[in-house]
Formats: sequence, structure tokens, C-alpha cells
Amino acid sequence: MMKSAKFLRLFAVSIALLAVQNASAMHISEGFLPPQWCLVWYLVSLPFIAWGLNRLRKTISADPKSKLILGICGAFVFVLSAIKLPSVTGSSSHLVGTSLGAMITGPAAMAVVGVVVLLFQALLLAHGGLTTLGANVFSMAIAGPFLAYGLFCLGKKVRWNESVNIFFASFVGSLFTYVVTSFQLAVSFPDATGGWWVSFLKFGALFAVTQLPLSVIEGFLTLFVYRFVSKHIPEISFVKTGE
Repeated sequence: MMKSAKFLRLFAVSIALLAVQNASAMHISEGFLPPQWCLVWYLVSLPFIAWGLNRLRKTISADPKSKLILGICGAFVFVLSAIKLPSVTGSSSHLVGTSLGAMITGPAAMAVVGVVVLLFQALLLAHGGLTTLGANVFSMAIAGPFLAYGLFCLGKKVRWNESVNIFFASFVGSLFTYVVTSFQLAVSFPDATGGWWVSFLKFGALFAVTQLPLSVIEGFLTLFVYRFVSKHIPEISFVKTGE
């Protein structure tokens, strides 16, 4: 147990250092969304964040070493979301990373992790923003990981090959983040003639150019890290932790 705890600390610190060196990403930028939509996404995200805080409190109280796992998941999210490709005006495409944490700790915790990561980027790195924090949290730390977790549990239930299950859940979760982002942008800036639906198709098509290959990459990275950590910390039951 001591050896595993030491490994966890080293692994988390290593990822965090890589994250700081590569931090240059943003999601929907500061001031880009109309104020009313900023408020809407804050109100939608807050219940999930409150639920996540409550779940984290109970999890850490029952198992203190889970803080190290959360540190790894948070660093993984930070470093992946810090590698960006320019995309739709006011936004960018990048890896997400929240599917890994959802499959290990459950999706509620990722809402809190997402707030911490996005708030850090907004305040200290000038990426993203405070007005758009609610929207970014919902797409990246709520919608994506909740879908990934649902698919992961479904794959276990129907007894998919574990590697295929992890890859597929991560791939879809990452891609769905940008489906939600496209929707957020579309309802904020509907097409003059076709309305929000036409705008949604336009934003989605633009995101797809970069996000489809990035989601494939994220699927493989998630599978690699999941396997790597589970190999070095065999006493941690990821299936049990994720339930």
C-alpha cells in the first residue's frame, strides 16, 4: 500500500508538471456568450457541482487515498485540455480527459474537477473565462463524462471487451463535449434564416474537422493511462470505484 501511494504521488506530480509546461488552451472564451446564456449554463451546472462536492466528501471520508486518484484524474484533464487546435471563433478544439476520471471515480467528481481546472485556466492562464465558466463546465465536465460513464457501465453490463469499452466510452464522451459546445454556441448565435438548428449543424461541422481525430487520440490515451495505473496499483478496483 505504501509503495502504491508513493507511485500515485509521483505519477500525479509528473502529469501536473507536464500540464504547466503545455498550458495554452481555452474553451469558450471570456465575454463571448450573451449574458443571459452565461447565467443559464451556470444555473444548469450548479446542481451537478453541489452533488459532486457531496459525493467527494463522502468518498474521501471513506477512503483518504482517493485524493491521490483524484489528483491524477485532475492532472490528466489539465494536461489534455491544455493542448489546443484553433477551431470555431471564440473557442478551440482540444482533448478533454474527463472520461478517465468518470470511469474511475464516477461522473459526479468530474464536475468538481472540471471547475477547478477551468477556473485555474481562466484566472491564472487567461484561457476560457469566468462569464463562460458555467457553459464550459457543463460541456466538458458534466455532459461528456456522464455520457462516457453511462456507456462504460453499459459495456460492462453487456460484457464488452474491456479495452474496447474504455476506448469507445472515452471517444464518445470527448466527442459529445463538442456536440454540447456546438449547441451552446448555436442557441446563443442562431442562424438568421435557419435558426439555431442550422447554426448547430454549422458549428458541429467546423468542430468535427479537428475533434474527430482528437477524440480517437483521447480514446487511446485514456486506455493507456487506465491500464498503466491499474497495473501499478492492483489493489484499487476501478470497476468498484466507478460505481
